Amino acid sequence: MPRGALQRRAAILRLAGTSGLTSVEELSRTFGVTASTIRRDLARLESAGQLARTYGGAMALDAHHETSLRQRSGQAFEAKRALAAWAADQVAAGETVLLDAGTTTGALARELSDRRELTVVTTGLTVLQELVNASGVRVECLGGTLRHLSQGFVGSLTEAALERRTFDRAFLGADGVTAEHGICEADLDQTRLKELMAQRAEHVYVLVHAAKLGHRPFHAHAPLRDDWTLVTDSEATPDQLAPFRERGVEVVVVDPAKATPREAG
Repeated sequence: MPRGALQRRAAILRLAGTSGLTSVEELSRTFGVTASTIRRDLARLESAGQLARTYGGAMALDAHHETSLRQRSGQAFEAKRALAAWAADQVAAGETVLLDAGTTTGALARELSDRRELTVVTTGLTVLQELVNASGVRVECLGGTLRHLSQGFVGSLTEAALERRTFDRAFLGADGVTAEHGICEADLDQTRLKELMAQRAEHVYVLVHAAKLGHRPFHAHAPLRDDWTLVTDSEATPDQLAPFRERGVEVVVVDPAKATPREAG
């Protein structure tokens, strides 16, 4: 194997580990070789278990790891409860609301469990678990293929059911969120579904604690329409919030110390 190819592949791994998604076209320009040569490089690295192919490029396998919902449940606990309490205050009697899968939306479901004249539609097992005994709430599940890590349903069956409904409000979670790209997730099926969710609701809220702002841990994104609302906690810095405000996104900052979330039980 030519020495140049070895060096090029090592450089590709470094780029994939630092910048994540790297397009074939960009790599071709960077190294002055053809796109077919880059594709062969990526195939070699993938077969060696050093790199994961993504749509249009590649990602280093050790760049980021998706954590399970169980692992995430203890992260930023107070912030999530505060976000959920704020979100519940936005929901009026008689509405139909769509809740994403995740720990924050699970906390929101708990806040809504004693409501009456409310319909909650969800893709998440955490939401279903919180509402299983909520006799005053009509609960609907958008079934499909279960992603065990996120404990949410995705796929063509989920999307088909979603496209037959509209909602007063949609509350979405995220692994990360940026002003430029929108919601970031580990899986393209997840981001496709979140994009559809946002399209089907009159009001769209993204509920994320401050550590997720401006964060792109993965390379699948769901672009959001212009009128969505970002809801985060008071640990968010002005520098984190500025890009969202500059793009005209409504930003709500909730102080966990002042929130009065509903207790479990």
